[in-house]
Amino acid sequence: MNKKAFSITSIIVIAMLVLSACSGITGALANTGTQIAQTSQQPTAMPSTSSSPTAVPIVVPGGSSTISSYQDTLSSIYNQVSPSVVLITVLVPSSGSAIPGFGTTNPSQLSQALGSGFVWDASGHIVTNDHVVSGATSIEVTFADGNTYTASIVGEDPYSDLAVIQVSGATASELKPVTMGESSQMKVGDVAIAIGNPFGLSETMTTGIISGVNRDISNSQVSQSATGATYSIPDVIQTDASINPGNSGGVLLNDQGQVVGVTYSLESSSGSSSGIGFAIPQQIVSQVVPSLISSGSYNHPYLGISGTDMTLDIAKAMNLPPETHGSLVVSVVSGGPAAKAGLQGSNTTVTINGVQTIVGGDVITAVNSHNISSMADLIAYLELNTQAGQTITLSIIRNGQTMSVQLTLGTRPAQ
Repeated sequence: MNKKAFSITSIIVIAMLVLSACSGITGALANTGTQIAQTSQQPTAMPSTSSSPTAVPIVVPGGSSTISSYQDTLSSIYNQVSPSVVLITVLVPSSGSAIPGFGTTNPSQLSQALGSGFVWDASGHIVTNDHVVSGATSIEVTFADGNTYTASIVGEDPYSDLAVIQVSGATASELKPVTMGESSQMKVGDVAIAIGNPFGLSETMTTGIISGVNRDISNSQVSQSATGATYSIPDVIQTDASINPGNSGGVLLNDQGQVVGVTYSLESSSGSSSGIGFAIPQQIVSQVVPSLISSGSYNHPYLGISGTDMTLDIAKAMNLPPETHGSLVVSVVSGGPAAKAGLQGSNTTVTINGVQTIVGGDVITAVNSHNISSMADLIAYLELNTQAGQTITLSIIRNGQTMSVQLTLGTRPAQ
């Protein structure tokens, strides 16, 4: 792919010519090399009331070329990537009751939902959000050329809200895989480009910037696991590129047209874009999708604890130095990896700012020598750098003493 760096430089120089009542003035704009001359005027007894104001030019040095370059880059990215983005139409039960096979179902019992997806490979695998296709009785995929094909679910992972479906009958010219980028390289201020199907408006592109990185957001699809614990998606990208209903499962691109995230959701009381959208990072996508294709599922590493961030007040309550950071173990799941390794949960209740808080458990400060600053940091490190069955070394603080614990990660319980 041709890489094309671009920038927007918008420098507006406004030259204002001040006319003297007695003589003309020649003005020069030295910083742009543009000179504007006003011819001499002879004083008159009565000033003219019919003359029009002198036009004031606006000079944008290099503006037309840089704006044109930016527009050309966006158009190039759109033309390259949009054929890989598809519209997904599903039929889902409109009530909570079980529904038999689609062929014998009363249509009034079904409702239609729309989402986005993108071509992963030439075998017809399409990546989307799990919440777009979960529970669907029928799935159709429409490509940029207008052709529509039926699809079936290959694999689902509700924990990362990712799913892979596969179309049958699509031509090789329609199956144009995207190019994956590196979400770990994205930083606040970088250009962000989203392509999807908001409100069913196919092949829509919106632009903005990366507004935040390393976000940790709750996944409403898995608010409760088999053990009653809650889970979140770590290392999520935040963007102000407009993301609306229907964008779910689409692509978030960098300035090279590479996929750095899968557009996931937005935070809005009105249900429409308010400048805060999220994307599941490429790092998680690149880990999960190949497993969904090969086995239909993904085994997330499992520690078997619930925890919270260490704060100044909690450190004080536990008689620890105020600069203590990490994840406080609140409880340990019976029979889980943490319990088998001997980790201890909190057992003392104190009042902090008027709130009853449980403290006193182990404080995880590092994993495999990687410093942990919060619970979100712990989740992100385990998700991105470890796998089920791997033995890790935890650095913990117990009763004020630092120690190391060996722990073999398990597999997160199935939904």
